[in-house]
Amino acid sequence: MSVPQIPAESFQSCDVEKGIEDYKGCGVKKLNNCEDINSSAGKPVRHVLTVVLKRVALVVLAALVISTLWYFLGWMIVIEIIIVAIVAFLAAGGGYKWLIVLYKTLPRDLTALQRYLRFLWSVRNLKKKDMSIGEVFAQHVEKRPNDICFIFEDKEWTFAQVDEFSNRVANVFKAQGLKNGDAVALMMDNRPEFLCFWLGLSKLGVVTALINTNLRQSSLAHSISVASSKAFIYSSLYSEAVNEVSSSLGSVRLFNWSSKPRSSVGANEINLEVLLKDAATTVPSPSTKVGFNDKLLYIYTSGTTGLPKAAVITHCRYVFLAGAIHYQVGFSCKDRYYTPLPLYHTAGGAMAAGQAVVYGSTVVIRSKFSASNYFADIVKYNCTVGQYIGEMCRYLLSTPPRPEDKSHNLRMIFGNGLRPQIWREFVERFNIPKVAEFYGATEGNANIANIDNKEGAIGFVSRLVPSIYPISIIRVDQKTGEPLRNEQGLCMVCKPDEPGVFIGKIIPTNPARAFLGYVNEKESKKKIVHDVFTKGDSAFLSGDLLVMDEWGYLYFKDRTGDTFRWKGENVSTSEVEGIVSNHVNYKDCVVYGVEIPNCEGRAGMAAIVDEHKELDLAALAQGLMKALPAYARPVFLRIVETVELTGTYKLKKLDLQKEGFDPEVIKDQLFYLSSNGVYELLTLEVYKKILEGVIRF
Repeated sequence: MSVPQIPAESFQSCDVEKGIEDYKGCGVKKLNNCEDINSSAGKPVRHVLTVVLKRVALVVLAALVISTLWYFLGWMIVIEIIIVAIVAFLAAGGGYKWLIVLYKTLPRDLTALQRYLRFLWSVRNLKKKDMSIGEVFAQHVEKRPNDICFIFEDKEWTFAQVDEFSNRVANVFKAQGLKNGDAVALMMDNRPEFLCFWLGLSKLGVVTALINTNLRQSSLAHSISVASSKAFIYSSLYSEAVNEVSSSLGSVRLFNWSSKPRSSVGANEINLEVLLKDAATTVPSPSTKVGFNDKLLYIYTSGTTGLPKAAVITHCRYVFLAGAIHYQVGFSCKDRYYTPLPLYHTAGGAMAAGQAVVYGSTVVIRSKFSASNYFADIVKYNCTVGQYIGEMCRYLLSTPPRPEDKSHNLRMIFGNGLRPQIWREFVERFNIPKVAEFYGATEGNANIANIDNKEGAIGFVSRLVPSIYPISIIRVDQKTGEPLRNEQGLCMVCKPDEPGVFIGKIIPTNPARAFLGYVNEKESKKKIVHDVFTKGDSAFLSGDLLVMDEWGYLYFKDRTGDTFRWKGENVSTSEVEGIVSNHVNYKDCVVYGVEIPNCEGRAGMAAIVDEHKELDLAALAQGLMKALPAYARPVFLRIVETVELTGTYKLKKLDLQKEGFDPEVIKDQLFYLSSNGVYELLTLEVYKKILEGVIRF
């Protein structure tokens, strides 16, 4: 059996940088019109030479691709790719189905591959020189000192100004005795100085723990102590919160900073702006060389349960966080970015701010997300790329239409959490040319991105050569999240349309694939699964349920533990939340499963925010009856005034779930889905009848 050959001229017009749309008809169309190579016998010598040269060119191109892959990924990966490609072709019998997959996905895969290799090449140079983030930033300062680095509240910060402020920080804390390997906690509102503080500390090799500004009392004290912080820098905005925990911080020195002049600080506090005012603006020498693989930051997982966990971010990892998205979705150094996201999290502090720090672009920072000002700011500052996360897009849809909705110069938005249920409506209303949805975990070792504007997708896995990027979706128990194993005790890969957990293969010798985990090693071990595809290997277990379609596109399904089973069916809380929210005018809504005595599984319950008592329960019941199958419709409703959000705009539900549907415990209004198909008030009498089995569902 021979593999069909596509003439070289079929690919001459293909430009992988232009994206998948430019590929339509490319290659296959030319193949249909080309002459049979075997018919060249007897034709002029020139034609024969042309055919020979084309074949030589194909061989050279193939050798070049294989050599490049060999160089970057290693010879074992190259062999795997070749074997998998041959097996895939033979398994499909060389049939039309495999060719259709090839035709539809090859352009996408080639685009991603060449971007990935370009990124690895750029990282290779940094690694070879053992460059720190401070040294990477210094290159931009040298080349474009007067270019704009950050914009905040109409004030422009040049690269030189950012460098000078960060150098002052470095000199102050060097004088305070801090050295390479020490840790300092930082708690500050969104502003350029926040980035300058950790950038300056990084020049000494000091690791900065980025503290969530919403934390208070025990959670705040835990976050400072778990990082073994020797000092705590905080904005005067949070003085009260710091005073509440200061007695439990031991010998941690407190540095209070304010953006406005003041006469004094607390008795146990050090006035930081006074120290900065007199500090030198030249970069100090660190006690030891700060390298590419040294620790840079501790970024805490936002999480919806438990105390925050500090994830380790090295200088290398920061470059990967900023660079992978930069190359994969097609950012440009000339882009101007807009981020209203918290800078203490990965999305805002690395993926957005990193475009300035690592790539020399301009980043516009907003102190806090505002749905009514999002597009107004983008127009005002002439941004070309906007960032979103979590529920932001739903909040934007709930605002009244404005001229700025479509009068902007955005060429794309990027982020995580745009629900498929509102994707098309959002894109059409706000005239968004491209959505670069990404997926990844702060502590994880694998990120994916939607590079070709596929509606609803968070990324993809190559169907042709899945091993080229070491990620997979494996079968798990959807209740516990535990991997399911075959007779050999190994994990099993999910088939298309089969939900499973996203994993990233751990390769300790490869900085891009290593799992750095958390400061707490016990917590790190919980995120690792062993004996994945071969005995002795390991992978990072994300805890998120994803599903892949026949073309390899990935879609977010739910968090493991959130999905529940009712009437013999699995219910995705994420999907139901999206549909319910659409039917209540984009109000906040969380869905979870609650237990009913003597009933198998868990019944769905939705907590809906309705501050102004305007919810139409009859319309909601009718809408859900049409939009959801019977098993997925919420059996209970809880009307609340607010639902707590994480720093990354994710809705918390654990406490709501614990309270169930007991009217003696819950003071909010409760409703249940009656046999008439409408939501009726859940009184104490009704509650008792449910427990007694008089009312059944």
